[in-house]
This record gives sequence, C-alpha cells and structure tokens, in this order.
Amino acid sequence: MKLYYSPTSPYVRKVMACAIIRGLDGRIDKVPTNPHESPAVLLADNPLSKVPTLVTDDRVSLFGSQLICEYLDSLGDAPALFPPGGAARWRALKFQSLGDGILDAAVPCRGEQGKPQEAARDAQIARYKSVIARAVAALESDPPHKHVDIGSITVACALGYLDFRFASDPWRPDHPKLAAWYEPFSRNKGIAETAPQG
Repeated sequence: MKLYYSPTSPYVRKVMACAIIRGLDGRIDKVPTNPHESPAVLLADNPLSKVPTLVTDDRVSLFGSQLICEYLDSLGDAPALFPPGGAARWRALKFQSLGDGILDAAVPCRGEQGKPQEAARDAQIARYKSVIARAVAALESDPPHKHVDIGSITVACALGYLDFRFASDPWRPDHPKLAAWYEPFSRNKGIAETAPQG
C-alpha cells in the first residue's frame, strides 16, 4: 500500500494511528507530499489533491481519513476499530465525528491566523474557535471510553492537534475530565508513535 502523507497532518496521523494499532504500518509505503502544490503524482490518484490518500495493493485510490481508516479496519484479524453494530458503533462514530469536526475547524483556523488581520477573517477565526470550544466542552461532559476504537483515536488526534498548533490557548485547564481521559490514552502505541513533531 502507498500513503501520500504530510507529517504534521492530523488526518494522516489518524490513519497511521489506526495502521499501527492494527499492525499494518509495516505494509504502508509513505510518500511525503505537499498537497498545496498539487503534484502530478498525487493528482493521478486523488483529483482533490488532499492527504491522506491511500493506494491499495489492488491500485484502488482511497481518500479521506474516515474511508481509509475503515478500509484498514477491514484488513487482518486485529480487533475491530469500527464496532460492527449496536450502541458501541454509534458511540464510536459519534466521537469520530466530534474529533473530525474539531479538526475541520482547527486546521483552517490555523491557516487563517497566519494571514493579515481584517474584519471578515477575524470573524471567521472566531467562528472556528467557537466550534472547537463547543466540541471540547461536549467531550468534557461525556469523554470517550478508555477502550481503543475509531472514536477515541480521532478525539485523541484532535486534542493532540490542539496541543501542537494552539499551545497558547490550552484546552486542559477548563476540561479536567477530558484531560484525565487523554493523559493515559495518549500513551497508546498508535497515538504515542504518531505525535506531531516540529
């Protein structure tokens, strides 16, 4: 398998965490890619020019962390990260949506913060930060369980991204229950080995 990746992308981190937890990381060749430059090799496999993009051994191109993680979960015989049904499945998918929602606000928020100030941009940044704050507050009132599934992995990657890119606005002080969950969970092999550097 081939994975187009950027080392600081939280979506790539989510995919690699799943791969490590399922024991598949040794089967993945990582191709460093800057999707903002739209390299031809990436466009040939993903017209959206985004990472992560996974090319399977059967030459099927998959893009988007949710799809790629579900595909990885179909390989091998490790315990499923996507519960097959019932309340556990919907809870895991709910937390995946919350974690992805944090990232869907945090990633563009960081990009906007690097641009010159103007009223419309400041309003958009404030909106992104409100989304993040509400989602983190929801997680504080109902943190993920301790077991490893796609929901807890996604939330951990989202909180790790906040630590990495928004260190000047820490989330822990006002969210002690979530911090108490995250501290031991972040030592999980897949999360610990994919912590962003730089």
